[in-house]
Amino acid sequence: MSDIPDRLNTERPGLCSALHWKSQYIWSAPDPTVQPSNSGLFWCGLTQTCIGPDGKVAEPENCCSAERGCHCGSSK
Repeated sequence: MSDIPDRLNTERPGLCSALHWKSQYIWSAPDPTVQPSNSGLFWCGLTQTCIGPDGKVAEPENCCSAERGCHCGSSK
């Protein structure tokens, strides 16, 4: 079982492609001797901040539904 809270789970289906997080840019194999961590720092590629264009927090729990108007998979 993961210690990462479900709201920070980056493996959610339907995650907006504009959502970014640090580990996307780290190109290394996981080290089993180092405890995994998730900084919980996410940002929206559309606003370049932790707040999306709709004024809501950019994190996996909020960015996995096409019902959110700014979601890259929404029909807007």
